[in-house]
Amino acid sequence: MSGRSVLATLTAIAVLALTGCGGGDDPAGDDADGRVTGTVTVFAAASLTESFTRIASDFEAANPGVTVTLNLAGSSALANQINQGAPADVFASAAEKNMATVTEAGNAEGTPSVFARNQLVIAVPGGNPRGVTGLADLARPGVKVALCADQVPCGAAARTALTAAGVALTPVTLEQDVKGALAKVKLGEVDAALVYRTDARAASADVAGVEFPESARAVNDYPIVALKDAPNPAGARAFVAYVRSTPAQAVLAGAGFQAP
Repeated sequence: MSGRSVLATLTAIAVLALTGCGGGDDPAGDDADGRVTGTVTVFAAASLTESFTRIASDFEAANPGVTVTLNLAGSSALANQINQGAPADVFASAAEKNMATVTEAGNAEGTPSVFARNQLVIAVPGGNPRGVTGLADLARPGVKVALCADQVPCGAAARTALTAAGVALTPVTLEQDVKGALAKVKLGEVDAALVYRTDARAASADVAGVEFPESARAVNDYPIVALKDAPNPAGARAFVAYVRSTPAQAVLAGAGFQAP
């Protein structure tokens, strides 16, 4: 074999070795059998905490070797984190407005799909000591109310409902996500808070949820999408598909979410 042939052969072997090493270092994606592997990082609205904790566990059980990491917070904060470059595979928002922040920045892979809907209730302490029966009661003198901040989906929905009811009130606190508003009721720091039906149900041991008709004017759609720069694109697509599957939809329905 000539010197040139030997050099070409050694070069080819080196390239193959490097290629193999590169594939072995990839911690996420599909394995040789097409199964999802690695870590799937999901940024999800705080109101999805209980449901997505269960869904993530079920997804891991259905895909051995996968770990789902949840980042749960207000949708507006999550959208900003994604647009600032935070590594994430999936975004599940509590409102289409916050999802639009991500899609308009070009950070979504494909078109978001709505997987659930949610409505507000008035969360009050067990026994409803203030006798709250509707939004007008929240404006009574001495009634302390917690709302979500306006940029948060539960805050925007609350303002829509209050406007529809013709009720003006000044909350004693504005929280950055629905769990924060609910915590104020559980701790006895306020007499009521406008939260999602699902959150009141999850905390039913400590609070009661008072339904009110104007909530129908402020129903939130929950969209989900895989992200453009997802570290684990295969895992992102698989998780989004799973959230829309029958088992995951049953979990959401059990938590009080409405079907899209």
